Amino acid sequence: MSVLDQLNGSGIYLICGGIVLFIAIVCVVFLVRAWKAGKALGMDTVRMKRAITSSATFSLLPSVGILLGVLALSGSLGIPWPWLRLSVIGALHYETQVADAAAEQLGIRLGQDPMTTQAFATIALLMSACIMWGMILTTLFNKKYLKKLQGKDPAAKKIGGFGDLAMVAMFIGMVSAYLGSYIGGFVSGNGRFTFSGSWTPLLVAAVSALAMAGFTWLSEKKHWDWLDNFSIAGSMLLGMTAAVLVGH
Repeated sequence: MSVLDQLNGSGIYLICGGIVLFIAIVCVVFLVRAWKAGKALGMDTVRMKRAITSSATFSLLPSVGILLGVLALSGSLGIPWPWLRLSVIGALHYETQVADAAAEQLGIRLGQDPMTTQAFATIALLMSACIMWGMILTTLFNKKYLKKLQGKDPAAKKIGGFGDLAMVAMFIGMVSAYLGSYIGGFVSGNGRFTFSGSWTPLLVAAVSALAMAGFTWLSEKKHWDWLDNFSIAGSMLLGMTAAVLVGH
């Protein structure tokens, strides 16, 4: 039995499914408690129902992007583990990037090279350890952060502005690093213009960027605010479509 078959085994499904079920139950419990708290505060029942319905509706299409992430990782890591990661605390851009970076350092390519037990253990450990700091920092500093959100901290505006700039700079750096690696691979290779080589990721990045720019323009200029919920999933779908068309 291969490592991938073991990762798709019933035991892994049972473990991961049990954790996902527990999280789902917690969500239901909080939903019920929030409903009771809203009624205790005298909130309009019709508006609360409308808020629940709209939230559920606008969660469907963005979740397509999460499903795409599970499918993209399932070929190398099996279905249960990506399903668990992206259902509980993981983020689509984080999980895929960390898994790919860890695999690259181990000398394997996700989706192409066979998975080994050592490689999976390393990838799974990094995917879990690198994202747990959000929970730790929230536990230690959430109270102070809430004061900033509520305007009780005089330095909140300055820190908030720096946080926004730091987040944008971080994502620009990540995108530049990934695109730079593919450009470097093309330059250091034979230098021929081939879509089957290093140019395919660059084309996908360009199509996805143009799609996101289009969604942003429609949202800001045409005031299609609802489109914000679908921009990531839509950009991913268009980028993947471009990769399939070029590959065939």
